[in-house]
Order: sequence, then C-alpha cells, then structure tokens
Amino acid sequence: MIESVPESDRSQRVRVDMCEEGSVPTEKALGLLWNVQDDCFMSRMGHKKAALTRTGLLSTGCSIYDPLGFMSPLTLVAKRLMQDLTRKKLGWDEPLPEVELNEWTRWSDDLLKVESVRVQRCVKPGESNNVCCQLHHFADASCTAYGVVIYLRAVKRDGKTTCSLMMAKSRLAPVKTVTLPRLELMAATLAVKVDQLMQRELDIPLAKSVFWTDSAIVLQYISNEHKRFHTFVANRVAAIRDSSSPE
Repeated sequence: MIESVPESDRSQRVRVDMCEEGSVPTEKALGLLWNVQDDCFMSRMGHKKAALTRTGLLSTGCSIYDPLGFMSPLTLVAKRLMQDLTRKKLGWDEPLPEVELNEWTRWSDDLLKVESVRVQRCVKPGESNNVCCQLHHFADASCTAYGVVIYLRAVKRDGKTTCSLMMAKSRLAPVKTVTLPRLELMAATLAVKVDQLMQRELDIPLAKSVFWTDSAIVLQYISNEHKRFHTFVANRVAAIRDSSSPE
C-alpha cells in the first residue's frame, strides 16, 4: 500500500521500509497513531503517573485525546468515576476511597491494552462508482450514559458488503436523575446530530442514513402524529424529525 504513494508525498520523518524486525513506523494524526505499514489507527498509552485524587484523575482523563471516539468504552469509565466522586463531594486533593481507588487501578491497567485496538484508516471502498454507501447509526443508553456509534456500509454490485467504523460519541447521563426512555431519546437525538456532521464532512456519495434503536418507546415518540408531549420530549422528537424521516 505504501508503494502506491509517490516518494515526494511520503513523510520525511517516518521510515516506512521496515528494515528492523519488529519495528512499526507510525505517524501522529489528530491524537492517534497512524500505523503506516498496516494503514490503520492505533493508540499507545502507558501507565500515567498522577496523584490518586480527583485532581489526578481529571488530569489523566483529559490527557487522552480521542476525537473520533474510538476509545469511548475506556474514557467513559474515567468520566463516570469522576462523576461518582463529584456526587460524593470528595475534595479535589483528598485521597480516593478504597472502592474508587480499586476501580481506577483496574482502569489504569486497561490503558496498556489499548495498543491492541486497530481501526482501519481507509473507509472509501474501491471502484466507488459501483458501490452503494450508507451510514448506519446505532444509538443506545443505560442509566449511567448514552451514546452512538456510526458505521459506513458499502455494497458492491456483486453483492459483497463491507462495514467500516467511522466514529463514536458518548456522554454521561446528567447528575440529576433522568429516566431511561429519556436517555434513549437523547441518544437518538445525538445520532441525528452526528449524522449531520458526517454528511457535511464525507466526500463519499451516500444513498441514505439509517438510524437504529432498540427502544420501543423512542420509536413510538418519533412515529407519533397526534399526541402532544412535554417540552423535553417534544424538542428532541422535533429535532429528530427535522433531520430524518420516522420510518
């Protein structure tokens, strides 16, 4: 794959000939590492030394730059832990309680496993004139968080299908208790907003965007034509219907 790139367009700072056994040429791109040989994105995080306090946790969590959300399952845990400590009104420089300390230690150990996660950089299928491309958004929520993950699905004329991870977005549930159906509605609304972003940024012709949720209540909200909802639900249903069709 590297051979297809003209010599003049290659980075002068990264050696790509792989002369030394075991060496992996990488280039930093938007907070990620680009594995040049395999043409994929990856991350490399070791144990981060920080005080075992809320201040230290905040510093460590904010040091992880993840613009495309590939590390959301990991970063969300740190955010939730910070939120739990905030609920307990723990001082910024107070030592972590034993339960939270153990959870943070496990989280820190998981940082070492991040390097094994690889995401292909190239999502544009070959022979694009023979391909039907769709965006598929999967939205879901729990009592602690909600989010959406987006895939590009490409179907060729011969019937072969490929799916590529595009990005993910996750958010913590508000500190003030919100019902699960409302969180799932917030996830569906987030999916529509992310779709608008993807539609603007992608230069790949898209046949359509498809939105997925397993919440029957949210589906009823969106398909409703007569009943009037409270402001919270009505505003989000309106945002969904403005940028997508109920079906």
